Order: sequence, then C-alpha cells, then structure tokens
Amino acid sequence: MTPGGESLGRLERHLGRLLIAGVIISAFLLAAGLMLWLRNPLGASTVWLLDAGLLALMATPILRVVVSFAEYLRMRDWLFAAMTMLVLAELTLTVAVAFYSR
Repeated sequence: MTPGGESLGRLERHLGRLLIAGVIISAFLLAAGLMLWLRNPLGASTVWLLDAGLLALMATPILRVVVSFAEYLRMRDWLFAAMTMLVLAELTLTVAVAFYSR
C-alpha cells in the first residue's frame, strides 16, 4: 500500500467510526425521548432529549466534513482540502439560514 493509500484508509476508518458513533448517540437520545414522550408528552426532558437526538443526527455529517478537512490538510492534499472547505462553508451557510429564518 502506498503512503497515500494508508492515509486514505486511516481517513475512512475515522469517518466510519464517527458516522457510527453519531448515529448510535442520536438513536439513544431519540429512543429515550420517545419513551419519555409516551409517558409525558409535554415534559421538558422529553423535548430536550428529542431535540438533542435530532441535533446529533444533523451534526454527524457536518463533523464528517470537518474531520475530512483536517485529514486532507494533514495529508497536504490541497485540492481536496479546498473542496472540503467549500462544502463546509455551504453547510455552515445552510445551517445559519435555517436557524435565523425561523
């Protein structure tokens, strides 16, 4: 395997772990929120758990882009770092517009 291949393999392992962790954390938060909602639909902890689960689910792909950007910088792959930074800027703008347009 070439040094670049090893770096890409490392990146894929990191991203795989990140995506799995994000989905598992989100699933646990949403499941706990749903269980509480079935008992008390208007409880503050119910709303907090459901919101936290959805935020964790939405943050997972954003964190994936951040990790990819850092890894491309480490590998000195400037083209992919620049493209990843562009994607991160678009995601940031989209989230900002979504939060401020409510």
